[in-house]
Amino acid sequence: MNFGQQTELADWNRSAITPGLCSVTLRHSSIADVAGTAADAGLAGVEWGTDVHIRDDASADEAREASLAADLAVLSLGSYYRAGSFTDFDAVMERAVRLDAPRIRVWAGDNGSAASDGELWADVVRDTQRIAAVAAGQRLEIAFEYHGGTLTDTPESTLRLLQDVGRDNVGTYWQPAVGLSDQAALAGLRQVLPFVSGIHCFSWWPEQERLALSGRKQLWRSVADVLREAGRPIDMMLEFVADDLPENVSHDADFLNHIALGED
Repeated sequence: MNFGQQTELADWNRSAITPGLCSVTLRHSSIADVAGTAADAGLAGVEWGTDVHIRDDASADEAREASLAADLAVLSLGSYYRAGSFTDFDAVMERAVRLDAPRIRVWAGDNGSAASDGELWADVVRDTQRIAAVAAGQRLEIAFEYHGGTLTDTPESTLRLLQDVGRDNVGTYWQPAVGLSDQAALAGLRQVLPFVSGIHCFSWWPEQERLALSGRKQLWRSVADVLREAGRPIDMMLEFVADDLPENVSHDADFLNHIALGED
């Protein structure tokens, strides 16, 4: 039995970090199989994505029940809503409520910060304020995907956007930008740390070559140390594994579980 399988839920209650799995990691697996893989790996929760798994009310209900049956927390609804589009947000909210998710991930527009003019920026701000008000009515948080090609593609632009939005229930995720050194990635994390609710974990190096999570061991140990300094709960969620294979989730989860608890 590996470390993850031996870990009791009480251990995570003593830690500020909750280790989880993004369902996008296993796009070709069923909802039941995603939950089973996460539980078998000793992880504590799942971010359920709307790309494949949560497509309608029935699948949201199924994922909620599968999570409960596997003793997994629902960490968030990983939506692909683009702030600034002013499209229907009601369906996204309905899925999050049915899933019993505490948070909805959204995307900050569809242009990088350097290529965005004032009008586009203002649209993303106004639309985020709109959906944040809807989410607040259900006591839900909003978190931006931290990603290239959006307004949250740098620490500076992310902080500017969060300040402009100015809503208590709006924060951000974080992940290391592709090709960024450990030192630069950690410096960026520290800048946005007060607003971070979740981390997407993967090891791509030097560009998009997929390694085991421990392939960037020092980076991820340091990330976990930084998160503990924040002194509040933050989720660390496996997003990509080598070759997208379920068996590699177990290997990466073993390392993630160790660093989440501050163990070598």
